[in-house]
Amino acid sequence: MCGGDGREKVVVPATKPYITFQGAGRETTFIEWHDRACDRGSNGQQLRTYQTASVTVYANYFSARNISFKNTAPAPKPGMQGWQAVAFRISGDKAYFSGCGFYGAQDTLCDDAGRHYFKQCYIEGSIDFIFGNGRSMYKECELHSIATRFGSIAAHDRKSPDEKSGFAFVNCTVTGTGPLYVGRAMGQYSRIVYSYTYFDNLVAQGGWDDWDHVNNQNKTVFFGVYKCWGPGAAAVGGVGRAKELDFGTAHRFLAKSFVNGRHWIAPWDA
Repeated sequence: MCGGDGREKVVVPATKPYITFQGAGRETTFIEWHDRACDRGSNGQQLRTYQTASVTVYANYFSARNISFKNTAPAPKPGMQGWQAVAFRISGDKAYFSGCGFYGAQDTLCDDAGRHYFKQCYIEGSIDFIFGNGRSMYKECELHSIATRFGSIAAHDRKSPDEKSGFAFVNCTVTGTGPLYVGRAMGQYSRIVYSYTYFDNLVAQGGWDDWDHVNNQNKTVFFGVYKCWGPGAAAVGGVGRAKELDFGTAHRFLAKSFVNGRHWIAPWDA
């Protein structure tokens, strides 16, 4: 696929591994749709969040380069329910994204399950605009908030200390409007780490949110920061919920080995 726009819902089934979507540039090639969680499907039932995705990938070894995915549903106003609107859902293992764009508002990118690597991507949204239980690295990505009153970047759904999932952000840039949380504990063992990341002055006081899980106050979550910078960085680290990591603890979240990438990501793509 290259050039132009595609206005339709797309599903890559688990029976179709090794599919690549190739665009002419993230500002040139788009696939978009407009479903919201409160919309009705063909069976008359509400779609709910995970079924709203403009593009859903269940297959392993998927890759996308220089293409954008968008959900054009408008951002919800404060207090509105059922306006989750996913642009892209990745549920397959060993997926690679380079130079891609993900555009939406609430729940833009469903990083659902599996190992994934995002390089030099642009991800835009307002509330939990990266969410799920993926084991994923985001390297040199721009995370852009369009929050009006309050927003949040990442919500991770790790439910057990035995799960290897987590979101690792490395050399990323956080821009846009706030205030916003940088991470939320969707699951009681949520794991989110920011390293070498620039934060503009839009981070909410405290930086992180426990999602009202009582146990999270006992440190069942793993929120970490390592050598982050920018005017918003002080609000990300230095608070009770987030650990200021040393290199010995942070290094596992800095390399593609976090997603076992040595086995499936080419050296020139890392």
